[in-house]
Amino acid sequence: MNETIDETTRLDQLRQGHEPTFRWLVDTYQKRVFRTALAIVSSPQEAEDVAQEVFIEVFRTVSNFRGEASLATWLYRLTTSRALKKERDRKRKKRFAFMTTLFGDDGEASYDPPDFQTPETTLETSEQTRQISQAVQGLAESQQVAFTLHYQEELSYQEIAAVMETSVSAVESLLFRARQTLRKKLTPLRS
Repeated sequence: MNETIDETTRLDQLRQGHEPTFRWLVDTYQKRVFRTALAIVSSPQEAEDVAQEVFIEVFRTVSNFRGEASLATWLYRLTTSRALKKERDRKRKKRFAFMTTLFGDDGEASYDPPDFQTPETTLETSEQTRQISQAVQGLAESQQVAFTLHYQEELSYQEIAAVMETSVSAVESLLFRARQTLRKKLTPLRS
Protein backbone atom coordinates (compact mmCIF):
# COMPACT_ATOMS: atom_id res chain seq x y z
CA MET A 1 0.00 0.00 0.00
CA ASN A 2 1.22 3.52 -0.85
CA GLU A 3 2.48 5.54 2.20
CA THR A 4 -0.01 8.40 1.57
CA ILE A 5 -2.94 5.99 1.34
CA ASP A 6 -1.73 4.15 4.41
CA GLU A 7 -1.54 7.37 6.43
CA THR A 8 -4.92 8.50 5.10
CA THR A 9 -6.46 5.19 6.15
CA ARG A 10 -4.87 5.39 9.59
CA LEU A 11 -6.02 8.98 9.97
CA ASP A 12 -9.60 7.93 9.12
CA GLN A 13 -9.34 5.12 11.67
CA LEU A 14 -8.04 7.54 14.31
CA ARG A 15 -10.95 9.89 13.61
CA GLN A 16 -13.33 6.97 14.14
CA GLY A 17 -11.74 6.21 17.52
CA HIS A 18 -10.20 2.92 16.37
CA GLU A 19 -8.21 1.87 19.46
CA PRO A 20 -5.65 -0.41 17.72
CA THR A 21 -4.70 2.44 15.38
CA PHE A 22 -4.26 4.81 18.29
CA ARG A 23 -2.08 2.17 19.99
CA TRP A 24 -0.06 1.93 16.75
CA LEU A 25 0.37 5.73 16.76
CA VAL A 26 1.63 5.74 20.35
CA ASP A 27 3.93 2.76 19.80
CA THR A 28 5.35 4.29 16.61
CA TYR A 29 5.90 7.84 17.84
CA GLN A 30 6.23 7.77 21.64
CA LYS A 31 10.05 7.62 21.68
CA ARG A 32 10.39 10.45 19.17
CA VAL A 33 7.87 12.60 21.04
CA PHE A 34 9.65 11.90 24.34
CA ARG A 35 13.14 12.68 22.93
CA THR A 36 11.94 15.92 21.35
CA ALA A 37 10.23 17.03 24.56
CA LEU A 38 13.26 16.02 26.64
CA ALA A 39 15.58 18.15 24.54
CA ILE A 40 13.42 21.17 25.35
CA VAL A 41 12.39 20.61 28.98
CA SER A 42 15.55 18.72 30.07
CA SER A 43 13.70 16.69 32.69
CA PRO A 44 12.65 13.09 31.94
CA GLN A 45 9.59 13.41 34.18
CA GLU A 46 8.44 16.61 32.46
CA ALA A 47 9.16 15.07 29.04
CA GLU A 48 6.93 12.12 29.97
CA ASP A 49 4.22 14.56 31.01
CA VAL A 50 4.54 16.38 27.68
CA ALA A 51 4.35 13.10 25.75
CA GLN A 52 1.20 12.06 27.61
CA GLU A 53 -0.36 15.48 27.01
CA VAL A 54 0.48 15.27 23.29
CA PHE A 55 -1.18 11.87 22.83
CA ILE A 56 -4.22 12.94 24.85
CA GLU A 57 -4.51 16.02 22.65
CA VAL A 58 -4.20 13.89 19.52
CA PHE A 59 -6.97 11.60 20.77
CA ARG A 60 -9.23 14.57 21.60
CA THR A 61 -8.55 16.67 18.50
CA VAL A 62 -7.78 14.24 15.68
CA SER A 63 -11.22 14.90 14.18
CA ASN A 64 -10.13 18.53 13.64
CA PHE A 65 -6.82 17.56 12.01
CA ARG A 66 -7.19 18.43 8.31
CA GLY A 67 -4.25 16.34 7.15
CA GLU A 68 -2.46 19.25 5.46
CA ALA A 69 0.74 17.97 7.09
CA SER A 70 1.77 14.42 7.87
CA LEU A 71 0.91 12.83 11.22
CA ALA A 72 4.59 12.98 12.18
CA THR A 73 4.77 16.70 11.43
CA TRP A 74 1.60 17.31 13.43
CA LEU A 75 3.00 15.33 16.37
CA TYR A 76 6.31 17.23 16.32
CA ARG A 77 4.38 20.51 16.15
CA LEU A 78 2.22 19.54 19.13
CA THR A 79 5.26 18.28 21.04
CA THR A 80 7.38 21.37 20.54
CA SER A 81 4.56 23.75 21.43
CA ARG A 82 3.64 21.76 24.58
CA ALA A 83 7.28 21.40 25.65
CA LEU A 84 8.00 25.09 25.09
CA LYS A 85 4.92 26.02 27.12
CA LYS A 86 6.01 23.72 29.96
CA GLU A 87 9.53 25.17 29.88
CA ARG A 88 8.18 28.74 29.94
CA ASP A 89 5.95 27.83 32.89
CA ARG A 90 8.92 26.26 34.71
CA LYS A 91 11.04 29.35 34.15
CA ARG A 92 8.20 31.59 35.33
CA LYS A 93 7.87 29.51 38.52
CA LYS A 94 11.65 29.59 38.98
CA ARG A 95 11.66 33.40 38.70
CA PHE A 96 8.77 33.61 41.16
CA ALA A 97 10.59 31.30 43.59
CA PHE A 98 13.72 33.44 43.29
CA MET A 99 11.74 36.59 43.99
CA THR A 100 10.15 34.86 46.98
CA THR A 101 13.60 34.08 48.38
CA LEU A 102 14.57 37.72 48.02
CA PHE A 103 11.43 39.13 49.59
CA GLY A 104 9.84 36.18 51.43
CA ASP A 105 9.99 35.23 55.09
CA ASP A 106 11.75 31.87 54.93
CA GLY A 107 14.72 32.93 52.78
CA GLU A 108 15.08 29.46 51.21
CA ALA A 109 14.65 28.60 47.55
CA SER A 110 11.53 26.56 46.83
CA TYR A 111 12.73 25.01 43.57
CA ASP A 112 15.36 22.58 42.42
CA PRO A 113 17.81 23.55 39.70
CA PRO A 114 17.08 21.80 36.40
CA ASP A 115 18.76 18.49 35.69
CA PHE A 116 20.78 18.71 32.47
CA GLN A 117 21.19 14.96 32.13
CA THR A 118 19.46 13.01 29.36
CA PRO A 119 19.06 9.23 29.30
CA GLU A 120 21.90 9.02 26.76
CA THR A 121 24.30 10.86 29.09
CA THR A 122 23.31 9.32 32.41
CA LEU A 123 26.44 7.17 32.47
CA GLU A 124 28.64 10.05 31.37
CA THR A 125 28.23 12.75 34.00
CA SER A 126 31.13 14.91 32.98
CA GLU A 127 31.15 18.67 33.39
CA GLN A 128 31.59 19.02 29.63
CA THR A 129 28.35 17.16 28.90
CA ARG A 130 26.46 19.35 31.35
CA GLN A 131 27.88 22.49 29.76
CA ILE A 132 26.92 21.41 26.26
CA SER A 133 23.38 20.58 27.37
CA GLN A 134 23.15 23.87 29.21
CA ALA A 135 24.37 25.75 26.12
CA VAL A 136 21.66 24.15 23.97
CA GLN A 137 19.07 25.00 26.64
CA GLY A 138 20.29 28.60 26.48
CA LEU A 139 19.49 28.99 22.79
CA ALA A 140 16.53 31.10 21.74
CA GLU A 141 13.38 28.92 21.64
CA SER A 142 13.12 28.79 17.85
CA GLN A 143 16.83 27.96 17.52
CA GLN A 144 16.53 25.26 20.19
CA VAL A 145 13.55 23.65 18.44
CA ALA A 146 15.24 23.72 15.02
CA PHE A 147 18.52 22.43 16.48
CA THR A 148 16.77 19.59 18.34
CA LEU A 149 14.66 18.53 15.36
CA HIS A 150 17.65 18.54 13.02
CA TYR A 151 20.48 17.13 15.12
CA GLN A 152 18.59 14.86 17.49
CA GLU A 153 15.55 13.80 15.48
CA GLU A 154 17.42 14.05 12.14
CA LEU A 155 14.61 15.85 10.35
CA SER A 156 15.37 17.53 7.05
CA TYR A 157 15.16 21.30 6.66
CA GLN A 158 11.87 20.86 4.78
CA GLU A 159 10.40 18.74 7.58
CA ILE A 160 11.52 21.25 10.22
CA ALA A 161 9.97 24.08 8.19
CA ALA A 162 6.67 22.17 8.15
CA VAL A 163 6.79 21.52 11.91
CA MET A 164 7.70 25.10 12.73
CA GLU A 165 5.38 26.53 10.07
CA THR A 166 8.14 28.61 8.51
CA SER A 167 10.30 28.63 5.37
CA VAL A 168 13.30 26.44 4.66
CA SER A 169 15.50 29.55 4.50
CA ALA A 170 14.28 30.54 7.99
CA VAL A 171 15.24 27.07 9.26
CA GLU A 172 18.68 27.40 7.65
CA SER A 173 19.10 30.77 9.35
CA LEU A 174 17.98 29.42 12.75
CA LEU A 175 20.40 26.50 12.53
CA PHE A 176 23.25 28.77 11.42
CA ARG A 177 22.65 31.13 14.34
CA ALA A 178 22.32 28.19 16.78
CA ARG A 179 25.65 26.74 15.62
CA GLN A 180 27.33 30.16 15.87
CA THR A 181 25.99 30.70 19.39
CA LEU A 182 27.05 27.22 20.50
CA ARG A 183 30.55 27.68 19.04
CA LYS A 184 30.98 30.89 21.03
CA LYS A 185 29.67 29.34 24.24
CA LEU A 186 31.61 26.10 23.89
CA THR A 187 34.97 27.34 22.56
CA PRO A 188 36.49 27.31 26.07
CA LEU A 189 35.71 23.58 26.31
CA ARG A 190 37.96 22.78 23.35
CA SER A 191 41.10 24.16 24.98
